[in-house]
Parts: sequence; C-alpha cells; structure tokens
Amino acid sequence: MSENGGDVLLRVEGLRTWFPIRAGVLQRTVGHVRAVDGVDLSVPRGRTLALVGESGCGKTTVGRSILRLVEPTGGRVCFEGVDLLTLPKPALRPYRRAIQIVFQDPLGSLDPRMRIRDVVAEGMNAFRIGANERERTDRVAELLRHVRLDPSQMTRYPHELSGGQRQRVCIARALALGPKLLICDEAVSALDVSIQAQILNLLRDLQVELGLSYLFITHDLGVVRYLADRVAVMYLGQIVEDAATETLFADPQHPYTQALLSAVPSVDPGRRGMAVHLRGDVPSPATPPTGCRFHTRCPVVFERCRTETPPLYPVQEGGSRCFLSDPAARPSAEPPARA
Repeated sequence: MSENGGDVLLRVEGLRTWFPIRAGVLQRTVGHVRAVDGVDLSVPRGRTLALVGESGCGKTTVGRSILRLVEPTGGRVCFEGVDLLTLPKPALRPYRRAIQIVFQDPLGSLDPRMRIRDVVAEGMNAFRIGANERERTDRVAELLRHVRLDPSQMTRYPHELSGGQRQRVCIARALALGPKLLICDEAVSALDVSIQAQILNLLRDLQVELGLSYLFITHDLGVVRYLADRVAVMYLGQIVEDAATETLFADPQHPYTQALLSAVPSVDPGRRGMAVHLRGDVPSPATPPTGCRFHTRCPVVFERCRTETPPLYPVQEGGSRCFLSDPAARPSAEPPARA
C-alpha cells in the first residue's frame, strides 16, 4: 500500500485471524472461519486510514487483532518497527498504552458502577501515571476539557450522560494514556447525525492538537469522506481496494467499491439513478468462494474470476483486487448478471 504524508506508524502485513469450527463429542476442529485472511494496511503518523465494508466483512476483527484482543493466526503487525505478534504478553504492555481503542457502544464499554472521574482515571491507575490522586484528578479535568466536557461532570455516572457525552468520555479515557494511535471501531455509528458531526469535529481537532493517528473502522462512507486521508475497502476478510479518499470517491476501481459508493445519498444530479445492485448475499467466511471472493455477487464477472485469485494491482497510488485493473490481461466480460 502507498503511504502518503509521513512515515508509517503502523504497518500490517498478511494478517490472518481464523477461528476454529469445532464439532463432535471431542470438539475436533473441522474447519475455520476466515474472518481476516491476508490483510495489508498502513497508517502514517498524524493521518487517518478508514477501513470500510459491510457488517461481517472482518474489519472489527482487524482492529482487535492489532491489539491482540483476539490472537491472530499469522502475519505481521509492526508498530514503530516492532512486530507485536512476536512479543510475549507482558512485553505488550507499553504498546497497549500507545494504541488505544474507542468502541461503538459507549454505554456498553463504560462500567455503570463507576463515576466518570474513575472511568477516565482507570488506565492512569493501572499504568501508575501521576504522583497521587490529586494529580490524576487534575489530569481527568484537563482531559474532559479536551473533549469539550465540563469537568464538573466527573462526579456523574455514565447513565446520567447523553450518548454523545458518553462517547466523549470514552475518547478522554483513551487519551489518558497518551496514545499515538486510536482505533475507532464504529465510534459514531450509534449516535444521532448531529452528534456524529460534533464527535467527528472533535476527532479532527484532537488529531491536529495531539498529532494522533487514526484507524477508523466504519461502514459509513459519508463519515469516511469527511475524516479519512486514505480508505481501505474490505470484503470477506480481504482488502479489495486502497486509495486516497478523494481519488476513491472520484474514480472507484473495484466493482464492490462502486456498489458501496452508489448507495451513498448524493445531491449530484449526475449520480442519481446510478445505483449498482449486487446479487445474492455475502458468502460465509467459513466457506469463501474460490477465485475472486466477490465473483458470486459481481455485476461484471469473468471466467478467470471463478478460479484465479486476483492480486492487489497497483492503481492510482493505491491498489485494486480486480482483474479489471490488470493492464496486461483485460479479459472479455460475460454479460452482466441480473441483480
């Protein structure tokens, strides 16, 4: 993948996370769910990479695998040049501080029995940040101001705050450890549209103020265009297209990306009535199709798509995993299948 705009903070190469399928009295492994199956991506310092795709494509598993909240099956996750997958669990501690995650459901990720002050200070206590309780409380107040909350709210419980306020608390908790990378896993999808805009503005401001990098996991391409510098599109455990944000929106190369973008509401009269309809359902990651994984739903399919796996061809300073992007061998297309 191309890395524009700075040195690479996080590089993921060939990441695989398979979950065993067990059956029988002895619970023997009879197969695997290939949730993540050979993912490459990179996040430059101070920039935002969006990872997008339909529900179930494996994008959340990518985020959890980077942090080893689930153990990957193979590949490399290099953070500042160190492969995190080779480290024993105790050696991961400083990297867990440098990489923080913000989850989709702010209420579900906050302990309802803890006051906001204790929620935000939890990580500081674990890593022994601050000389004493007074210093940590002052730091909590500073963090709440950073995320545009009144420090007086630190005595409240999560249920006493709105959804947007709770998500700001989650962001403050992540910032408490001084991270370099935030993994935002559908961090605004549970919020109203007006609140989404406020949180996105906050994330942009924090990126400028603190020099943060973001891996922003989402299914919402409208959010992507506002926040991301680059976009990686994921389908059935693999990256099918990678490009700079404006390039991807202006000229998507992969048929799956074209279908996703056609579903985004637009005020452009030229884009109305141009929806790309996909046939069928997403196949199971336990039994992915042979060849190109998208060929069972693709509106334009070639014979070789059924038997050959396309590489990520270099296109427009990015890549597209489609034989249409192969300049050396553009096969004749079969008639488009009915949606």
